[in-house]
Amino acid sequence: MSVPDFVLGVTGNIATGKSTVTAMLAELGATVIDSDLVYRELVGPGRSLVGELAARFGEDIVAADGSLNRPALGKIVFSDSDALADLDRIAHPAVIAEVDRRIAGINSGVVVLDAVKLIESGHADRCDAVWLVVADPDVQVTRLMKRNRLPELEARRRVASQPPLEAKLARSDRVIDNSGSRDELREHVERAWLVIQVHDSTATGSQ
Repeated sequence: MSVPDFVLGVTGNIATGKSTVTAMLAELGATVIDSDLVYRELVGPGRSLVGELAARFGEDIVAADGSLNRPALGKIVFSDSDALADLDRIAHPAVIAEVDRRIAGINSGVVVLDAVKLIESGHADRCDAVWLVVADPDVQVTRLMKRNRLPELEARRRVASQPPLEAKLARSDRVIDNSGSRDELREHVERAWLVIQVHDSTATGSQ
């Protein structure tokens, strides 16, 4: 089986800016696999995962075209920790299998795996290093209100529903603080990228 030279996991709670970080990494030459986009494909019209989720959460979460109605499911899982755990239990294995299939098809360079539940799902063990993207909670709320067009109360509820950072911090090799400006973030990402390039070239040279 082919493998890339380096697999970097990027994780963080909701609205911390993981996608911004991974977009910068893509500009630097990495191949990015966004687990949320993989999930969206797996819950498209007629996909088997939609049926599995409907069996747990009800047919109301299925849209008219047979795809997952994500807002309807979100209203259920973001107000019920047990429901959120069931969503993870059902969806994670399918997403992980598809992500691993895609990684296996890349035989060189740096692959970035963008995943909210990278550590909780155990997928961090597939990575050579893990970056944790963090942001001030008020910044998260503001971003979530703008991105998802949510009222402040709902945005704060979703931010509060995220798992504590302690476990992520313990498992991460680097913390990327995205509470400031985009330029500050880019500088942080580029410094961290240089470390990966040194590691990658050293490992390649030793083979």
